[in-house]
Amino acid sequence: MVVIPFENASPTPGLEWLGESFPETFHEQLNSPVLYVTSRDERLRAYDRQGVPAGVHASRATLYRLAEQMDVDYAVLGSYKYDGARLTAIAQLLDMRAQKLSPAATESGPLADLGTLQSALAWDLLRLIRADFPVPKDKYIASVVPVRLDALENYIRGMLATTAEEKVQHYREAVRLNPDYAQAWLGLGKTYYAQRAYELAITALGQVQHSSAVAREANFYLGLAAYAHGDFAKSESAFGFVAARLPLAEVYNNLGVVAARRGQKKAGDYFEKAIQNDPSDPDYHFNLGVTLTQAGDRAGAARELHTALDRRPNDAEAKMLLDSLTPPAGGIVPSSATSKAPLERIKRNYEENAFRQMTTQMGSWAEQQFARSDPRAHARFHIELGKELLAHGFTAEAEAEFRHAAAVDPSSSAPLTALAEDYDARGDAREARAQAEAALRIRESAEAYLVLARLDLRENRIEAAAQNINRALQLEPGNPAGQDLKRTLAAKLAEKAQPLSQP
Repeated sequence: MVVIPFENASPTPGLEWLGESFPETFHEQLNSPVLYVTSRDERLRAYDRQGVPAGVHASRATLYRLAEQMDVDYAVLGSYKYDGARLTAIAQLLDMRAQKLSPAATESGPLADLGTLQSALAWDLLRLIRADFPVPKDKYIASVVPVRLDALENYIRGMLATTAEEKVQHYREAVRLNPDYAQAWLGLGKTYYAQRAYELAITALGQVQHSSAVAREANFYLGLAAYAHGDFAKSESAFGFVAARLPLAEVYNNLGVVAARRGQKKAGDYFEKAIQNDPSDPDYHFNLGVTLTQAGDRAGAARELHTALDRRPNDAEAKMLLDSLTPPAGGIVPSSATSKAPLERIKRNYEENAFRQMTTQMGSWAEQQFARSDPRAHARFHIELGKELLAHGFTAEAEAEFRHAAAVDPSSSAPLTALAEDYDARGDAREARAQAEAALRIRESAEAYLVLARLDLRENRIEAAAQNINRALQLEPGNPAGQDLKRTLAAKLAEKAQPLSQP
């Protein structure tokens, strides 16, 4: 999906920034494993290819060509007007495959409630795409915490600003008004990084909470800023955070570069991982070649440098290093060759959007494959995908997969159990218990009983925990998690039974 900035249909001055706020909000709310919403940068590149100035509201014919050129399935067109009391926003969904424009979806409310209005409109669009979208409108709106209006305005104005000074001014005001505004901290940190103000960038990017949707991107740039500032330990920690959640080649590469700067032998392992993820990038082969050169493996280094030159023939640095490893006729490679090896190359491009687009396409392919298959197999696919997403930190996307699996196969308890485990991991005990109990009403399972047992133990409900552990082990006597919980319970009971020590 591409969301076009909404058009200001009212003469009220000073509200032009609202147009760009709709694509930003919809990108945050609608982007998921089954619906890829293009970023602003992707949209601007498409505008540039079409020769359309970014600030101009193009004709519908031009916008159709734009969406066609971007190869999207849907385009969102919209407008808004303000009468001094209420803001009214209208959105239409252009289905590129069916070549059909949906009826207008309209939401209205006070300008101060912009966030609620945009969430309502996002839900309207979801229902147009998926008539079976299971979340009720009021619950969907309540689940989104809107950004206060003045903070959002400053964030959007910072994003639209053409100078670094203006960007910094607006982003700083946005985070002053809303200290937890992760997107604004990210924008501020990236602006500082682009200005080579590395200490300021490190401070700003470090404010992004690890639970935020932009935490991965923030830590990527934090790693770059710390690397440029010479704080290799902080850089390694930041890149490691991203690598644990997202298997991107550029992140593994950068971990390798930092490891090399710290004199760690694992640098080569990271470069090999980067090559496994993207064998076409010559820099990864070059970096591994440099590391192997330093380790004295001239044959391996030569192999990687040849590969790098195959992909980028005009790489003078790779050619020079390769020549230094090649002995002259009848001669010996001088021992000083390894000391002259150049530095490994760090990557400054962050390609999470490309990764998301790939996973979305995989999800779409799977939906086509499972359309006529057994609902259990279909649901099982989404459960496994959800668990994979959860392992990489995509909590919201994982929840969407589990809920989709529940809708596909309502007779299965597995999706609800997965949801219970998800909520338990996130610390939402009430929702975790509700989902586990709902799963058990469909079918008994050791996993659901163990979720309840863990919750009981944390709430010091020893008797209830014991009952749920016993039920789980009756179903699966050899369940490792059940056996671990049984030992934990025994230790708690033994501790409780200890007599008070005498003074």
